Amino acid sequence: MEETETEPLRFSLLGPLRAWRGTEELALGSPQQRAVLAMLLLRRGDAVAVADLVDGIWGTQPPTGAVPVLRTYASRLRKLLEPERGKGEPFRILVSAGDGYALRDDLFSSDLADCTRAVARAERHRSSGEGELALRLLRTSLADWASPALAGVPGPFAEAARTDLAERRLNALEFTLRTELELGRHEAVVPELLALRDAQPLRETVSELLLVALYRCGRQADALEVYARTRRTLVDELGIEPGPSLRTLHSQVLAGAVPGVADAPQPPESTEVRPSQLPADLATFTGRRAELDCAEALLADNDHAAVPATGTSAIAVIDGMAGAGKTTLAVHWAHRVAHRFPDGQLYVNLRGYDPAGCRTDPGEALSTFLVALGVAPQAVPEGLDAQTALYRSLLAERRVLIVLDNARDTEQIRPLLPGTSGCLTIVTSRNRLTGLVARHGARPFALGLLSAAESRELLVRRLGGARVDAEPDAVDAVVSLCAGLPLALAIVAARAALNPCFRLADIAEELRAGHGSLDAFAVGHDTGTDARAVFSWSYQALSPEAAVLFQRLALHPGPDISTAAAAALAGMPRRQVRALLTELSGASLLIEHAPGRFVFHDLLRAYAQELVAHHSGAAERDAVLLRMTDHYLHTAHHASAVLGPFRETIPLAASTTDSGPLRFNDSKQAIGWLRSERQVLRSVVEFATAHGRHDHAWRLAYALDLYFDRLGYWHDLMEINKAALRSAQALDDPVGQAHALRGLGFGHTRFGHEDEALRLLGRALELFRQAGDAFGEARTRRALAYQSNQLERYEVSLDHYAQAGTLYHSLGHRSGEASVRNEIGWTYILLGDLEQALDHCEKAVALHQEVGDLSGEASAQDSVGYAHHHLGAHAAAVARFERAVELYREIGSSFLEADTLRHLGDAHRAAGDHGPAREAWTAALALLEEGGHTEADEVRQALRELEP
Repeated sequence: MEETETEPLRFSLLGPLRAWRGTEELALGSPQQRAVLAMLLLRRGDAVAVADLVDGIWGTQPPTGAVPVLRTYASRLRKLLEPERGKGEPFRILVSAGDGYALRDDLFSSDLADCTRAVARAERHRSSGEGELALRLLRTSLADWASPALAGVPGPFAEAARTDLAERRLNALEFTLRTELELGRHEAVVPELLALRDAQPLRETVSELLLVALYRCGRQADALEVYARTRRTLVDELGIEPGPSLRTLHSQVLAGAVPGVADAPQPPESTEVRPSQLPADLATFTGRRAELDCAEALLADNDHAAVPATGTSAIAVIDGMAGAGKTTLAVHWAHRVAHRFPDGQLYVNLRGYDPAGCRTDPGEALSTFLVALGVAPQAVPEGLDAQTALYRSLLAERRVLIVLDNARDTEQIRPLLPGTSGCLTIVTSRNRLTGLVARHGARPFALGLLSAAESRELLVRRLGGARVDAEPDAVDAVVSLCAGLPLALAIVAARAALNPCFRLADIAEELRAGHGSLDAFAVGHDTGTDARAVFSWSYQALSPEAAVLFQRLALHPGPDISTAAAAALAGMPRRQVRALLTELSGASLLIEHAPGRFVFHDLLRAYAQELVAHHSGAAERDAVLLRMTDHYLHTAHHASAVLGPFRETIPLAASTTDSGPLRFNDSKQAIGWLRSERQVLRSVVEFATAHGRHDHAWRLAYALDLYFDRLGYWHDLMEINKAALRSAQALDDPVGQAHALRGLGFGHTRFGHEDEALRLLGRALELFRQAGDAFGEARTRRALAYQSNQLERYEVSLDHYAQAGTLYHSLGHRSGEASVRNEIGWTYILLGDLEQALDHCEKAVALHQEVGDLSGEASAQDSVGYAHHHLGAHAAAVARFERAVELYREIGSSFLEADTLRHLGDAHRAAGDHGPAREAWTAALALLEEGGHTEADEVRQALRELEP
């Protein structure tokens, strides 16, 4: 008995969650019970509240009585971990802590803790010059770290932990390869680095190591090509240039003077995804020394690590009038202290005072932050509470700098605050957020106007000392008229800089002649009105065409606008509009925040909206908005037609406007446009619904449906279909309602909301049948069949598919009929009836070939291959998978190509051909990582299992 009590407990987290007492493996119970254990293990002895456990396990859809169920899981785990505890004795391992529980981490061991300690020891050995010993520790640790962490454990917390641990392993692998290079094994690591680079094309640290290895092998040209390829990828995918470390190394390769790896830029110590979202710092930042000195007091500098002075998460609130430079100060301060937060920086513009009322929803901001922290878009949970729980879990024990810009009130930002110490949050707002100060201990910074000296310094920085010193009286006049408002000073300086022949005295007189002085800014009046005096002369100096465009841009609802969309608003050719946009941005009336994409400052948008309301009538504004919604609807329709050429489409009436919709030559172009316009398109659907463009709203949502689902943007899919449903109801259009209901129902299926999905899909089916819309009915039945397969209700699924197939046959829609054939075959695969599956899928292949549907044929070829594989006919399976890969590659469907490559690797491995299996899985991994799909972990595990 005593021997059993003293036998050690050990847990394994780097694979399926398992536990042993001595040599006896313990049965850990249901998936949700294992999820409870996983959360407690990963908190490393810290208490976890019951509410956090519920959120981490079930997200936004906890079962009825979730808390009692969770207490039951805790009770079962206690009995499992301490079976010999005497009656009345306190629990020693899983203890109560406040309203939650904690696991005493000094009473058990785990493979994760062992690996973490081994990596730390390796770092110490490497620092002491014991590279061989460090390398042995690292390679042993990586061999043990061979499986997707917490495989099979459900819930948002476990999903976030899997992402975290995958990133930690990747950092350990980079450290291992760096150590190999330090030991002179550059030739040996080149193949591994090449594979890692292909799998992680955006990871600059990997490219740095590869450059060094190739250079040392005498392959300078190859090293330069690696840099060129990495740069192209970063520019194409993210719109950014390589970081200074990689650029420096590139220069050293060009000069033939690459340093030793130990002297080269080191990889970040953080083992997490490191977002870098801060906007660029203003090169001519001026003044604010007192505010910056006060801000420094918020942090205690301890060996270059950011530690809040109070031991809690630090929050700074910068408030002040519009145009006072709150964002400029916040971004400048953030750049000054960013090095103290090694786990990255997050930034969001909350648009709290957007004149159109399009403020950023906390859930939208959280989704963006979660993706930046490494969560795949389709893995972001639905619902604000679940997103907040996952966000705070990801930030636990990290040091991240968070800038929440332009907040409206405390409620808008409370979900975005981290839950633990170590982070700094900088908030800007026009309001004094007293609730944040009182409840969260935030440090307020009231930002006033610039002093006369600071205002003069700003003009010197932007215009040069010689020009300012040449007209001291005029400068004093400008400073006085601008009344210390940084935005006003910036506009005056821009006008002077763009017109170097203008005397400053003339500019000062022009400012006086507009609407009087700007003293109103100093007394806290409505800045949306008072700013008119600052902007009027700059607006009046525009060409007539640019002035009209400035007004019309204010009607656009999205966060930014492209040149093509601006041309639609203006009703002008794109070439002409490009020149006008350049004129506006040069006059500081518009910001080009990315090539070809423009955004307003809040005050300038408000001013432009006043102008368009004053200078244009309702009929003119309606015509502008019609052109805009036409542009987005018809362009999205063209993109959808390219992505799904055989998909049943809703015909659009011919456009009566000169909206200039875009057309696309291939799916790559279509997807590129959809990605760049994703947030705008969602805003346009909601705007169209709110402003009575109901037909545009629901038809645009339908056109976007395929793309948003294929790329995993399921939250967007839900929101656009909610707006579409409101519009279709306003029109009393049953077909429009049915399409929106089907989209919503399928979205709920994606999120596992079974009852709501069934209700919505059932209502859609009813409406389609009443309207006699056979296409809509067939597509809805396929959605219902898909849901039934998810629930293992295969007979129900087959019935829906049979009716869908009959509908397509009656319509003469051969591609739809073939797709249903394939989906029936897949259902038989799930049932284990492989002969039936093969028969249906082969017929699907023939039908798709007959009509020329490459995407449908690829899907059917993949299904045939899958059936052959499970029948043991591996050679036949390989042939079909290879054909499917060719087709997916031809049409540019990368996610489906990756899925088939995984099947191809499985078939090769089953046939004993490990080389081709590795090649297929490596290619699949690269595609999945590029798209941020969670399935990448499974492929990494398969590759590890192939290692000798």
